[in-house]
Amino acid sequence: MNKNKILNDINLSAKPYVIYKTSNGFDLFTDFSKKIILSNNNVTNFLETISSNKKKIKKTDLYIGFFGYELLNHLIGIKFPKQKTNFFPKGIFYKPETLISLSENLSFKAQTTDKKNKQFKININRKNYTKIFNKFKRKIKQGETYQIKICTKYKNKSKIDPLDFFCRLSKSNLAPEAFLIKDKNYSVISCSPETLIEKKGRSIITKPIAGTLKKNTSLNKSKALQYFRKNIKETKEHNMIVDMERNDLSRICIPGSVKIKKEKTIEEYKDLFHYVSLIKGKLNKKVKTIDIVKSMMPGGSVIGCPKISTLNLLNNQEKENRNIYTGSFGYIKFNGDMRFNIIIRSILNFKNISEISVASGVVIDSNANHEFNENFIKAKALIDLFK
Repeated sequence: MNKNKILNDINLSAKPYVIYKTSNGFDLFTDFSKKIILSNNNVTNFLETISSNKKKIKKTDLYIGFFGYELLNHLIGIKFPKQKTNFFPKGIFYKPETLISLSENLSFKAQTTDKKNKQFKININRKNYTKIFNKFKRKIKQGETYQIKICTKYKNKSKIDPLDFFCRLSKSNLAPEAFLIKDKNYSVISCSPETLIEKKGRSIITKPIAGTLKKNTSLNKSKALQYFRKNIKETKEHNMIVDMERNDLSRICIPGSVKIKKEKTIEEYKDLFHYVSLIKGKLNKKVKTIDIVKSMMPGGSVIGCPKISTLNLLNNQEKENRNIYTGSFGYIKFNGDMRFNIIIRSILNFKNISEISVASGVVIDSNANHEFNENFIKAKALIDLFK
């Protein structure tokens, strides 16, 4: 069986499908028997009824999809002022009937991709970014937040072949939480590096990333680690996010079970290095799926801390919906096990508009020009796909 041919045939057929990175390749999910479009009105019922106590389940006994940022805010009672929106769904989950394991060496014959109007427009220029940055700096000094992430969005008009983009992205910048969703009227391509939740039985882990360093010819992992350890701003930012995600886990775990298993290690990607920790806990027996989602989402490393007051500051400042960005993609199995990432390093294509959202952290020691430039570094690997 030529699995790459099957993937090409599915792509040409216009049948919806999902590809998700695994430890030794990719899983392809398709032949969806259900498609659940989430809203503020049905998300609670979806989460409360999705899993059962089944011990033996098939590989396709799961829902796979995403929660958008605005929907996750709704779940924890955060309100939004009126914002600009493109009316993209707040969340979508699929029930697959077919799962095919693929190797990491995805081979694909690209369809025609419209590469006209490649120029991306940014929604916040450097001058306006600096104004927002200075406002948030004042909020930090006043004690309303300790760290906050400013989101910038790059957009262009483009008709793309998402599988072509995903295959090229996987070859150049493969990340442990990479995924692709292709449906009839939208696609999402992502090289997300961050695991927000991985639950197996009552064991749960989270892997916060806080700290980004652009690569150059003189840097290696060892030198990157030295840089982060000596950098007061990066260390403060990382410590705050680790503490917040430990606290998020502690609300749903047995007291004393939440431990840092790996502290401040380096992960290497095509254009940059990341500063990463790994936290593990053991869930309380009575914790349900909805409790885990509400405690852990939205992920702290792309919001700031403390979470609730920082979310309120962000949402009152930002003028348009984040959509998928800083939401979560993953699956929930029918036995309650789950894996979710934080949706970053992603392209959402909807109504032939591609958007790439990125964010960098503001702490008391931050510099506006540096953070604005860091946002572009994060977006570059995705923008380069349009060349």
